Amino acid sequence: MIAAQDLHTEFQFPQEAESQLSSDTDLEDPDGKNARTAKGMAAKKGKKALGERTKGGGAGRVAGAGWVNGHHQENGMENMTLFEVVKMGKSATQSVVDDWIEAYKHDRDIALLDLINFFIQCSGCKGAVSGEMFRNMQNSEIIRKMTEEFDEDSGDYPLTLSGPQWKKFRISFCDFIAVLVRQCQYSIIYDEYMMDTVISLLTGLSDSQVRAFRHTSTLAAMKLMTALVNVALNLSINMDNTQRQYEAERNKVIAKRANDRLELLLQKRKELQENQDEIENMMNAIFKGVFVHRYRDAIAEIRAICIEEIGMWMKLYSDAFLNDSYLKYVGWTMHDKQGEVRLKCLTALQGLYYSRELSPRLELFTSRFKDRIVSMTLDKEYDVAVQAIKLLTLVLQSSDEVLTAEDCESVYHLVYSAHRPIAVSAGEFLFKKLFSHRGPDEDGLPRRGRQSLNGSLIKTTVFFFLESELHEHGAYMVDSLWECASELLKDWETMISLLLDEPMPGEEALTDRQETALVEIMLCAIRQACECHPPVGRGTGKRVLTAKEKKTQLDDRTRVTEMFAVALPLLLAKYCVDIDKVTNLLQIPKYFDLDIYTTGRLEKHLDALLRQIWEVVDKHTDTEVLEACSTTYHYLCNEEFTIFNRVDIARSQLLDELVDKFNRLLEDFLQEGEEPDEDDAYQVLSTLKKISAFHNAHDLSKWDLFTSNYRLLNTGLQNGDMPEQIVIHAMQCTHYIILWHLAKVSDGSSIKGDMVTLRKQMRAFCLMCQRYINSINTAVKEQAFTILCDLLLIFSHQIMSSGREHLESLVYMPDSSLQAELLNFILDQVFIDQDDDSNSTDGQQDDEASKIEALHKRRNLLAAYCKLIIYNVVEMNTGADIFKQYMRYYNDYGDIIKETMSKTRQIDKIQCAKTLILSLQNLFNEMLSELGFNFDRSSSAFCGIKELARRFSLTFGLDQLKTREAIAMLHKDGIEFAFKEPSPQGEGSPPLNLAFLDILSEFSSKLIRQDKRTVHMYLERFMTFQMALQREDCWLPLISYRNSLQAGGDDDTMSVISGISSRGSTIRSKKSKPATASKRKLSEEENSCSSSDAVWMNREQNVQTPVMMHSPHLTSTVLRDPKKMRPEDSYTFTMPAEQHPIQAAIDYNTQVTWMLTQRQQAEARQQQERVSMHYAKMRNHMQQAIRRSSGLMEDDEEPIVEDVMMSSEDRLEDINEGMDFDTMDIDLPASKNRRERTELKPDYFDPSSIMDDSVLNVSMF
Repeated sequence: MIAAQDLHTEFQFPQEAESQLSSDTDLEDPDGKNARTAKGMAAKKGKKALGERTKGGGAGRVAGAGWVNGHHQENGMENMTLFEVVKMGKSATQSVVDDWIEAYKHDRDIALLDLINFFIQCSGCKGAVSGEMFRNMQNSEIIRKMTEEFDEDSGDYPLTLSGPQWKKFRISFCDFIAVLVRQCQYSIIYDEYMMDTVISLLTGLSDSQVRAFRHTSTLAAMKLMTALVNVALNLSINMDNTQRQYEAERNKVIAKRANDRLELLLQKRKELQENQDEIENMMNAIFKGVFVHRYRDAIAEIRAICIEEIGMWMKLYSDAFLNDSYLKYVGWTMHDKQGEVRLKCLTALQGLYYSRELSPRLELFTSRFKDRIVSMTLDKEYDVAVQAIKLLTLVLQSSDEVLTAEDCESVYHLVYSAHRPIAVSAGEFLFKKLFSHRGPDEDGLPRRGRQSLNGSLIKTTVFFFLESELHEHGAYMVDSLWECASELLKDWETMISLLLDEPMPGEEALTDRQETALVEIMLCAIRQACECHPPVGRGTGKRVLTAKEKKTQLDDRTRVTEMFAVALPLLLAKYCVDIDKVTNLLQIPKYFDLDIYTTGRLEKHLDALLRQIWEVVDKHTDTEVLEACSTTYHYLCNEEFTIFNRVDIARSQLLDELVDKFNRLLEDFLQEGEEPDEDDAYQVLSTLKKISAFHNAHDLSKWDLFTSNYRLLNTGLQNGDMPEQIVIHAMQCTHYIILWHLAKVSDGSSIKGDMVTLRKQMRAFCLMCQRYINSINTAVKEQAFTILCDLLLIFSHQIMSSGREHLESLVYMPDSSLQAELLNFILDQVFIDQDDDSNSTDGQQDDEASKIEALHKRRNLLAAYCKLIIYNVVEMNTGADIFKQYMRYYNDYGDIIKETMSKTRQIDKIQCAKTLILSLQNLFNEMLSELGFNFDRSSSAFCGIKELARRFSLTFGLDQLKTREAIAMLHKDGIEFAFKEPSPQGEGSPPLNLAFLDILSEFSSKLIRQDKRTVHMYLERFMTFQMALQREDCWLPLISYRNSLQAGGDDDTMSVISGISSRGSTIRSKKSKPATASKRKLSEEENSCSSSDAVWMNREQNVQTPVMMHSPHLTSTVLRDPKKMRPEDSYTFTMPAEQHPIQAAIDYNTQVTWMLTQRQQAEARQQQERVSMHYAKMRNHMQQAIRRSSGLMEDDEEPIVEDVMMSSEDRLEDINEGMDFDTMDIDLPASKNRRERTELKPDYFDPSSIMDDSVLNVSMF
């Protein structure tokens, strides 16, 4: 029997068994001795017949009978191991276990050997335990031997392999263990042999350093424990039944009492108690030998297995396991670093809190770990947060007093979460807390109406919505409550009653703020019912509705139409002057089924609705309300429904009245000789706003509004005193007129001459907007700029696409003056500091909200102009003034500028490169004008330009062949710019723009090798002999640029790229490629330069410069191994055959070359020292980080050690992965160093890498 304190990890066959097992395949027993098998309770403790080895013919079973020589045989066709049978999954687990039990009864040694090999093979080990090993080797020796048999080419094993077969294998593996224990629970597990051997084996494997052994054996041990818990539970039930039977028999009178039955019941209870003790000893051995060590294993999946199973034990056998001694492990592990482990903790606890019988026994645990559960509602893993909220909901159901108000409030606000599962779980918590409790006085209330139970619940919803102070997110709250409170939210009859009916005596009426919130909630509920999808920001898109959901949707839409067709006119009449309520109420008709107006004989209610909309238009001037009215008319004016004529007549009458009023007011407004008063201006503005709002959704072409609006705008330009809002809405209305006219021309429904009229009106309006761009008023300028950009984009060459070539006459391209004005507007209005934007706030309080609004407006202006660049409406080089602001305004506009650069590069790589270099040139010229030609190259202005060039260089990506021509042209323009202006100090001084070469060197790394030579030759065309001899500081940009072009010579050796004043070099170590591949790739690169823009690169190959020489390639040997150095690796200088310079130049150039070589070698040594220091610092930092990583909150990273078989050298390589070397991430299999395996500690666990010290050092209670 296994006792917890006597549990050993070695097992030994009995001595009498060792002499009998002579072969794995041939077992004979001529005498037939000890052929008995234990049956029933004869195998209990003290009477174990199977304690003696059974003898018999191991091969004596017929074909097709299950097991032959320890192997499974199906239909006499093939012998398979137990692992192969379970892996195939074709045989029922029950039959496989029954066959194994029969084999065990026949010869338990061979059967156990097959079971041991089953666990070994399930771990992915290719080896097998032989009979000789089984007899003569200790458990630890067998495990060490099996460790050496692992496939070292792969770190995978069955439990980690993907695919349906291996997922099914895991299930079959667990089922096999459960069925095995269930089938053996009446005899074999009590024979002190099978369970002792299996538990000892699994305990030893669970302490292995091999992850596969540890993982597989832990899963097997935990499933074995769960099966034993079921056995213990059955024994406990049988003991209780036997005890009741014994008590009942004993309580009988002596005459009726059966003494023999009492003896049998007493004997049975004694046997059950003995079996119970043995099972408890087995469970205690597994718990202390496996669980206590593996619940804190370095592998998250192993920890998750332990927590999942202990939750099952506490739920199945609560009398034994549901106590503080076991609950503390779940509580501690809720602080685990890995989300999957925390998730298992929560799901395990949910099974306990769900039972009303078990939840009262968790009070102490709840008080200790409640705060941790509440904090997990904000877990970084969404699945964990969802389960934490569900667990709190179960806690809330068990007791209302456990969670405080602060705890509940931390969950309440999650109903507004963008993650829908979290929001739905929080909505269920909110519903359970606020809506599921009924008082005794609420049982007799009516089902519907103001006085109903739903009436009070709806009021509670309104109060919660207002207290949350997130009024613009009502749709989120409704969506969160929809799954648990849809019936309440669809009680629109009660909501209408709360809004229209007068309060009863003694009832408190809703305030205006509460009524506004109720209208918003009502609208959101209608939208949710009719659209059947979450609001924007939740969910990935519309899902396909089931037939039942479609029917529910149609029924809800019918209810909405029938109910609000009658109630909506009344609601509009009551709240006609309230902007917020009217705006929300006017959105309800778009969810109507308009056929019901006819089929339900509701035309009179439609007329009432149209009259109320007319009243709203007449009383309001707010743009939002007017657009809501326009949208409602647009939805009701649908030609597919019979109500179209009725609505169209009402709409025409309304527009006739508005247009007549506008023309009349405009005549009076423009004809007055004196300045118009404010009342006339207000009347014109209000009428114009109404017309503009309706023109957005309705075609008002028959009223010919272009003439009056153009006249109004022209008068404003001439007089300059037109109110800004009148100008803004007049431009907007004119913009709509042109767009509706274009739509009519595009679909072919226009008459002859409309094309000419549209062309004239469009060009005249564009000129008008161009003139308004120079207006004094900022709002007017922004409106004119936005509309002008839209028109230029619409009427560009894109208008002829999709078979609309007949619109070619409408194409309008801006001239150079208009392009300049648009660019100047952007530079003046967009690229400004936040504090300088005083005009855009229009006198509003300078707070954070106004700054954000102003920034949003400026981003829209910049985006409108960038679209003109992308679609070739304006010249691409105008983007240079935009691109140069990339670094300075990165936080505000960096994403827009970067996307513009990306799109322009897709259109034309070379022109984009020219634009980028032009932006750098513009910044350089601005710097010269500010600092003068004697500026300091370490100044912030110059360093900023150089940093911008580096950012531009990064945008070209890693594929040099795709950007070859563009980069070459960029260098060409940069070189020409550098030598364009002569020195202001006279001959002998560097050119004015020579320092630009230092900026240009940032792009040298993007050149391929042959292009570097070509660019270098092109550079020498601009140089003189004296320039090559100069070594003063003012010539350092030239020297630095030449060195950047000379890097990476003709061979494959590493070159040191170093400029005397350039940034620190970057030394990269990469694996060399085969020479043939390099030559082939080089040939392809040379043949790829065929663009006409890159002809100069090929043309310069034959240029001879008599006064200049090719600078020799400097090959560094500093970083090479001295043992591998060859004589030819040292510096040599070869004179090009085509050049014949004078001897003095050769001598001087050789001397200069030698000096440069020495300086480069010195810099290479310094760089190597810096790399070594950086490595040491990085290693020290990583070690300190490992020591400090003792926290277990949600934002912690994964455990430091993921594979316990990783050797110390492998761990050092992993630390090196965090450095800047080009190393390859390799998923290392188990270590090949078997010696290291034996030296590792038996229980590999670092508590600081899994849990907080505070958790491990603090007692449970």
